Amino acid sequence: MEADFSGYATKAGLKCSDGRTIMPGAFKHQDQMRVPLVWQHGHTDPENVLGHAVLENRDDGVYTYGYFNKSVKAVHTKGLLEHGDINMLSIWANELVERAGRVLHGAIREVSLVLSGANPGALIENVTIRHSDGDEITLEDEVIIYTGLELEHAADDAEEAEDTEDAETIQDVYDSMSDKQKEVLHYMLGQALEVTEDSAQHDNVKDDDSTDTDQEGNEMTRNVFEKEDVKPERPTLSHSDIEGIVADATKMGSLKDAVEAYAISHGINDIDILFPEAQALGNTPEFFARRTEWVNKVLAGTRKSPFSRIKTLSADITVEEARAKGYIKGNLKKEEFFGVAKRVTIPTTIYKKQKLDRDDMIDITDFDVVAWLKAEMRLMLDEELARAVLIGDGRDIASDDKINEQNIRPIATDHELYTTVVNVNIDDANSSVAELVDAIVMNRQYYRGTGLPTMYTTETYIAKFLTIKDTIGRRIYKTLDEVATELRVSEIVPVEVMEEEPDVVAIMVNMTDYVLGADKGGNVAMFDDFDIDYNQYKYLIETRCSGALTKLKSAMVIKKVGATLISVTPNAPTFNGTTVTIPTQTGVVYQDASDDSVLTAGAKAVPDGETLVVNAVPAPTHYFPSSEGDTWTFTNPA
Repeated sequence: MEADFSGYATKAGLKCSDGRTIMPGAFKHQDQMRVPLVWQHGHTDPENVLGHAVLENRDDGVYTYGYFNKSVKAVHTKGLLEHGDINMLSIWANELVERAGRVLHGAIREVSLVLSGANPGALIENVTIRHSDGDEITLEDEVIIYTGLELEHAADDAEEAEDTEDAETIQDVYDSMSDKQKEVLHYMLGQALEVTEDSAQHDNVKDDDSTDTDQEGNEMTRNVFEKEDVKPERPTLSHSDIEGIVADATKMGSLKDAVEAYAISHGINDIDILFPEAQALGNTPEFFARRTEWVNKVLAGTRKSPFSRIKTLSADITVEEARAKGYIKGNLKKEEFFGVAKRVTIPTTIYKKQKLDRDDMIDITDFDVVAWLKAEMRLMLDEELARAVLIGDGRDIASDDKINEQNIRPIATDHELYTTVVNVNIDDANSSVAELVDAIVMNRQYYRGTGLPTMYTTETYIAKFLTIKDTIGRRIYKTLDEVATELRVSEIVPVEVMEEEPDVVAIMVNMTDYVLGADKGGNVAMFDDFDIDYNQYKYLIETRCSGALTKLKSAMVIKKVGATLISVTPNAPTFNGTTVTIPTQTGVVYQDASDDSVLTAGAKAVPDGETLVVNAVPAPTHYFPSSEGDTWTFTNPA
């Protein structure tokens, strides 16, 4: 395939403005290598990759052939090039080996089209990394090299070939010099060679840490290429050796046996020297942790209060006595009756504490162990707080480490005034997860929260949703978004810690209806101290806050019941103004809410001016599909 353009990526022998000189052959090991072609060295954005470039090592530098891809930016850039709007190249290189201002070796990582280069000559700019804390670190072995040389279009290659036929060669220039000019040139070359030899000897002495000193203690250079100073050569593998090993491996059926056979035949005692050292892929140890993407969705979605003591007032005006009434002239107008309830939530402290020996801090030099440790502490604190908000921390109520559920009220177990519970039986032989979809849709009427809720569930149930099939084996829901649309939720979020609550199938809530309150100073804070007696640094991260739902009926919790239980919907008692009649129904037990005593079937009188609250609870062999419709309030206003 014909290149879209060509030109010199870098020229050898050009002295840069900072005193460096790119030597011939510095990049010869990359001959015919393919590297990315980018725009203005924008290698942090994949859209800036315009294609690729093929490097060609030449005696006077590195020549490159550019090939554009079919992206929008590449097509636009190709038009700029053809129009002559841009005509400069530069390279990004690292792993530089520099001696006495001369770059002897390096690795070109990318070729870039740039708006302008350094003309004349080349300019090397050290690449600078800016950290989030504002510090800057200069990497001396990573550079961007601007050749300042114009590009050549592929169509101009033939014209270049014709022009070079008439161009003067170095021999032509030398022959045109006079004898005096030749003598001066010979002298200058001799001086340059002496300086180069002395510098190379000095550099090699430094590299080998083998310097001599005279009687006065002054450092003296010596030729490290003398026989007694030559280090024994390390065994190497040539291309032909590799081919032989591969052929033997094919015959033997084992690459390991073929390499060992090669080592024995070539007198290599330590086979490990043929293989590179293992390299760490990251600077810090990787945490093996639960997936925590849901944590930010929970905590970021909550409302924040500057007060840690949260009080909510509520009044139930859905009862019959709260309804407006019609009036007949001459009759007594009756007052309405409804109660006002109050709930107060006070703060609690959640913390995580760590310690680190100072000796270990000094010895660990590969990464910042303190920053790594603090990141782990914040991660785990946020996860624990989000877990407490959603389902509770799961610890036994007698545990000293338990987060008090009266301070951080879990949505999954909150009072039925705030959370509606929907029960499903999907484990019996005749049930499927499709019944779960039906139960959520049928009970959606009880959700009174703000806007569309978010559904929090487990990966297990997400998989069950996506594998529901119709009668001919086709999947009903192709994506999770289709499931969310069916259930009328904004999104479905997997929560790994919910796997530890086998009875909780899903939680539907808009986190805007949940408030986290913290007084000034109670927000998340990090403390550190040094224990001089034990030579240890100690770290503490903590928060003091409260949390609770503040909107009535703002959450729905879907729970799974035992496979052998039978569903039953309780019938409501009747009331004639003075007497409540308790029905008889299999699987339903009626109780007086004041003392949980069982109410027998039949009539029960309500004294004048008093109220009777009746609760219905399922028998041990039954369950209610919903927590709604199992409590009734009857008031005799006389």
